[in-house]
Amino acid sequence: MKIHYISKNNSVLNHFLGQIRNVNVQNDSMRFRRNIERIGEIMAYELSKDLAYKNVEIQTPLGIKETTEIESDLVLCSILRAGLPLHNGFLNYFDHAENSFVSACRYHPNNDAEFEIRVEYQAVSNINDKTVLLLDPMLATGQSIVAVHEKLIQNATPKEIHIVVVIAAPEGVAFLEENLPENCHLWVASLDEKLNEKNYIVPGLGDAGDLAYGSKL
Repeated sequence: MKIHYISKNNSVLNHFLGQIRNVNVQNDSMRFRRNIERIGEIMAYELSKDLAYKNVEIQTPLGIKETTEIESDLVLCSILRAGLPLHNGFLNYFDHAENSFVSACRYHPNNDAEFEIRVEYQAVSNINDKTVLLLDPMLATGQSIVAVHEKLIQNATPKEIHIVVVIAAPEGVAFLEENLPENCHLWVASLDEKLNEKNYIVPGLGDAGDLAYGSKL
């Protein structure tokens, strides 16, 4: 698996990352969603450099211009619900892409720290021989992304899979490296220090879904 760390160099990306982490800013859910969307736009631009392109000729009012355009057939697939603002950011740039949605959540059968991943609702387009961009803001243990990946490839064979996360823990990155095929790419905006005893990212930012859309039962 090829890993891309985007925030190593200073850019406006780090400015938005700082805002989504800041407890004095997080009480504005609209601003949180918009910053995740803007981070998605920046990551979409960086990822676009790795896609396949083809040469085309464009008719302008005054002549012909040779240029390139994206050749890859793209499918954006976000993990509900936290992935929705990130999805919107990518859709702003890849407006020609198809769209898919999958729900994945932690289930605690014994009401303790142990959990399993449940993948339930799916609205997935045809991903055969297409480039799938799997979007989820937080990469903690990595179990949700692996579970969704397994669901996606049960009845389809994508050409390539790009996993896009905003904040990742080293443990989650290692888990993906162990459990995903070599044709996967991982795009990380920011790599954090570790997971705590409850498998939350430290320093992280909290629950991205709750910050974007309110707390859940």
